[in-house]
Formats: sequence, structure tokens, C-alpha cells
Amino acid sequence: MDKLDKELLSQIADFHTIPQGSFNIRKNGESLDRKSTKDIEIISKKDKSGIDIIVKEGVKNKSVHIPVIITVGNLNDLVYNDFYIGKDAEVLIVAGCGIHNPSNQKSQHDGIHSFHLAENSKVKYIEKHLGIGTGSGEKILNPTTVVEMKKGSQFEMETIQLGGVSKSNRKTDAVLEDDAKLVIKEKILTTDKQIAKTVFNVVLKGKNSSVEVISRSVAKGKSKQQFISNIKGQNECFGHVECDGILMDKAVIESTPKIVAKDLNATLVHEAAIGKIAGDQMIKLQTLGLSEEEAQNEIIKGFLR
Repeated sequence: MDKLDKELLSQIADFHTIPQGSFNIRKNGESLDRKSTKDIEIISKKDKSGIDIIVKEGVKNKSVHIPVIITVGNLNDLVYNDFYIGKDAEVLIVAGCGIHNPSNQKSQHDGIHSFHLAENSKVKYIEKHLGIGTGSGEKILNPTTVVEMKKGSQFEMETIQLGGVSKSNRKTDAVLEDDAKLVIKEKILTTDKQIAKTVFNVVLKGKNSSVEVISRSVAKGKSKQQFISNIKGQNECFGHVECDGILMDKAVIESTPKIVAKDLNATLVHEAAIGKIAGDQMIKLQTLGLSEEEAQNEIIKGFLR
């Protein structure tokens, strides 16, 4: 790996050294490096581009890293990754994609990640996206996450768009069985003329299943963001969606909630708020010696923390 590779991996996956556990590093459409362990096995798919990640039953306090980096223009990378989480297993999964595009042609990565959680398994999934590079070519990221959750399983997802991504279309589909719990925390920053769309489709199929979606976004310049949530309660269940955005310059944020209850004991709630940076916050920071731009950056940093 060269200096640029290490910089991208550091930002999207906290890679400062090669991790001790299982990992798979993908660069420019090909596997760069891989390691399996007795607890977490990584196997190449035979019928299409991608890998199967198999977390053994009962595994505790283990992690797997599967970052993707792109450092060239004129590349359209599509990958299918399936995660099989064994019964009673607990695992941290770190993914994400960083694109450095030095050309005037687009670079694009579409990652289709499917999670199959067995009974009482627990997953924390962190996915960071970043675009950098001085070229005029677009940096496009379209992640899809599909989650199948068996009885008593838990899935927590942190999805973070750090900036520099020209276009993104993020889609999450989840089906929850009895007592399953899904938590999604989304953070997005767009600037210039960037476009970001996120769609969450969640079916609360099982009794006492629950979902919480928390979205924080900042739109600057002439960028556009669209947030769509579609929560269906088919049993005694609980769903809460909270979407908060900071709007700056001539940007646009659109939030479209949809909640469907098909059971008398389904409790579904949606909250949305879009506004500008409060003037008193700016004044307070400027009295501490910060410039207007520095004050804005501090407020944005705290909001997206």
C-alpha cells in the first residue's frame, strides 16, 4: 500500500496498522489483501464479484474490516458482500469506501451488503464514505444494505458520509422478527452541487420488534439532500424516526416520512426538523475569537458528532 492508500484507509476505517483480526481490503475493483481467522472466515464468491463473511456461532468481542478504496478515474465497481452471523455471536464490522479521483472521468462504487443475523446475535456495523481528489470527475457511492433479523437479534448501523461525494444513493431494507432491535444512525455532509439520497424501508414483522432511525445532515452550497423513511408495523412493535438537518447557503433538504401500522399495538413515531444555524451559537463562538467560518465549522462538527 502506498501513502494515498493508507490515508484513505485511515479516514474510512481507522486503519493505522493492519488489524489483528479478519479483514479484506479491496482496491480499484480487486482484492488487495485478506486474512481469515478461526472465528471469522472470508470467502470469495464464485458466481459474482464479492465475498461471504461467516461469523461462527457464539463468537464474542471480535471484529472484521472490509474497506474499499478507489484511486483511479473511469472505474465502475460493483460488489456483493454477504454476512452470515451465527447464533449468539457478537461482532463489530467496519466497512466504508474512500474514492480519490484525480481524473475528469467518474469513479463509482456500488456495494450491496446483505446481513443474515441468527437468533440472539449482535452486530455493530460502521460504514464511512469519503470523496477526495483534485480531478473534475465525479465520485459516486451507492451503498445498499439488506438486513434479515431473526428472533432476539440486534443490529446497530452507523453510516457516515464525510464529504466530497458527488452523488450518493443509499438504500436500507430490513425485516425484523420477534424481539429484534434495529438502530440506525446516519450523518451526512454535502457541499457545492452534491446530491445525496437515503431511503430506509423497515418491516417490523415480529412481536416486540423495534427500530430507531436517527438522521443528522448538513447541506451547504447548492447541494441537495433527500431523506425517505418507510416504516411498517405488522405486529406489536415500536418504531421511531428522527430527521434533523442544518440548511446553509442555497442548499435544499427534503424529508418524506411514511409510517404504516397494521396492528392495534404498533407504535410508530416520526419527527423532522430542518433549520439554520442559530445566531446565538455563532455569536457565542465568535466572542471566543473564532472567525465566522471557524464558528460554523465547530457547530457543524458538534451537530454531526
